[in-house]
Amino acid sequence: MSSAESLSMAGRNHGGPSLAALLRVELLLALRKRADIANPLLFFVTVLALLPLGVGPEPDLLARLAPGMIWVMALLATLLSQESLFRSDFEDGSLEQQALSSQPLYFAVLIKAAVHWLVTGLPLALLSPMLGLMLNLPAAGYFCLLVSLLLGTASMSLIGAVGAALTVALRRPGLLLALIVMPLYVPVLIFGTGAVQAAIDGYVFGPQLAILAALLAAAAALAPLAAAGAIRISLDN
Repeated sequence: MSSAESLSMAGRNHGGPSLAALLRVELLLALRKRADIANPLLFFVTVLALLPLGVGPEPDLLARLAPGMIWVMALLATLLSQESLFRSDFEDGSLEQQALSSQPLYFAVLIKAAVHWLVTGLPLALLSPMLGLMLNLPAAGYFCLLVSLLLGTASMSLIGAVGAALTVALRRPGLLLALIVMPLYVPVLIFGTGAVQAAIDGYVFGPQLAILAALLAAAAALAPLAAAGAIRISLDN
């Protein structure tokens, strides 16, 4: 079943799909694309598993590298799956249907980003303690690593939606998408790794987590607006 058919069925009785129905449809469609779910996770695990082979098995060196490497690989894994965020909906016409429906496009984009986080960012965050153990991450850093990645990957899914919307009409948007969103990911990366390092060193890490939460709130408010505008421009062209 295509996205357009699913949306039509969800909104048949109401003139447009409700937010709950749209969330359910998007989640079901995302779960059917198993390769899109598996590829970022395999990339994340494989690269971090190979790290000790490349830099050496010294526990102290791996412990110093662990926070930054886990965060960088989570960022790249999230970016890897952003390209297809709106692609299938754009190609089958359901994105235009959503833009013309009575529901604001803001909510459709927000739900898309939320589903992307549920199938990509959330598994990455849940896998991170296991990979931290493999990289000899000190025990003090595990809780902060998990919480910071939960907040950070959600922000990256929202920010990435803007880049995906801007490049949805392009045939091969990978490089341009990376150039658009990578600078916007930098604050999330800085405060995420800073929080984990502060926890490892025994310092207070609450302020960094608070900043990550503030970045998430700002992204949730602004990114869907920007992405909705970019989608309308892409559809008009």
